[in-house]
Parts: sequence; C-alpha cells; structure tokens
Amino acid sequence: MSASKSCAVVTGASSGIGAETARQLARQGYQVYVGARRLERLQALAAEIQGVALALDVTDTESVRLFVEQLPGAVDVLVNNAGGALGLEPIADMEESHWKRMWDSNVLGLARMSKALYPRLLKAASGTGHLVNIGSIAAHETYAGGGGYTACKHAVKAITETLRVEWLGQPIRISEIDPGLVETEFSLVRFGGDAERAASVYAGMEPLVAADIAEAIGWVVSRPAHVNIDEIIIKPRDQARVGLVHRH
Repeated sequence: MSASKSCAVVTGASSGIGAETARQLARQGYQVYVGARRLERLQALAAEIQGVALALDVTDTESVRLFVEQLPGAVDVLVNNAGGALGLEPIADMEESHWKRMWDSNVLGLARMSKALYPRLLKAASGTGHLVNIGSIAAHETYAGGGGYTACKHAVKAITETLRVEWLGQPIRISEIDPGLVETEFSLVRFGGDAERAASVYAGMEPLVAADIAEAIGWVVSRPAHVNIDEIIIKPRDQARVGLVHRH
C-alpha cells in the first residue's frame, strides 16, 4: 500500500452495495481491501480498482482472523456490508436455518469485524478511524414475513448505537446507513435464485441502485474529522414505508 493512501475495508464486496462502495472509496483515494466469499468476483473488482482481494466469511471467526492478519497496521474506514435476507415466511412457519444464517452474517459477522478491527481503527493515519454499518429501513420498521430479517437489522442498529456510546472519546467515528429498496442481488438471494419473484419486488417503481448508497457512504466518510453522521435513511422517491410503494 502506498504510504500516502488511507486504507478502507469493505465486507460483502463481491456485488451490489459492497462492490459499488469499494469503487467509490477507490475514487476518493483509498487503498481498498475487499472481502467476500466469492473470491473470483472479488479479484476482478480488485483488479478494476487497484485494490486487494482477500477471502472472507464473516460467519467464521477463523476466516475473520486470517483476513485481518493480512491488512496493514492501520485501517481508516471499515464498511460492514456483509449480510442479507433469506426467505419471506411468517414466524408461525419459521425456517430456523434461515434465521440462524441471517443472524450469523448480519449481526454476529458485523460484531466480529468491528471487534477485530477496533485496534486498527484506533491507529488510523488521519487520527480518526470510521466504522460504517450498513443497516436497512428494516431497522426502523417491521413487516409480515420479515421477522427474521427485521430482527437482525434492529440488532445492527442496537450494536451501532452501543458502539457509539462505548467508543465515545476514542478517535473513531461511527455511522449507520439504512437503505430502502435497492435493486441488487438482495431479492434474488432472499428468494433462493427465483429471478421472476425477485424482479417483482421492483416492478412498476424506480428503486435505488447500489451507487446511490455508495455515494452516501463516500460523503459520510469525507466529512471533517469532528463531524459524525450518526445515521442516514435513504429511500427511493416511490417508497414511503417498507410496504408502501407507489407503482406506476
């Protein structure tokens, strides 16, 4: 890594918001380390942005340890983006394996990465590290069929707010970005690869795209060191609430 470049780490960077965030931070001059399980995609992204691709499974403590060992001594920005939703069944029909996987990636994975990189964020070259957690409007609302996912994102909000209190006085800023409908692979994963069902989520309306969220992250981390953007909720104009969407 160039001595003149600050270091950014983005998890879940093989597609969607993670990949676009890596591109955005690279444009802003960061040396970006991208982590995900799909290493082939990750390597293509790293080549594009002159970053570094490292295998990472945030649900595996040993994988997190090995990933962090390969980072430089100081990390300026950590974007906890890895996670996602699985299924849309009501709680009475809960698929327990879905809940466990969502909790392990969205919640425990975020906590693992935050814990592991805390010492590196303290050493940030600029004197102020920055932790950015990617939440969801599901951190603020609930909806039928979304019990498992909304529970996870409410937990992300609780962790973010707790870290804001626990790390108060340390040179680390903490922010949460909560998007509404963003057209990525999110719904495709949620519905087990059912492309038609995934496309129906965005039918007749104009959703956000990953770059919209990445630009917001880029703005948040570029504020002066004394400025902490605690939280941003971003929705498409066509969405007022989780289940209230205007379709043309």
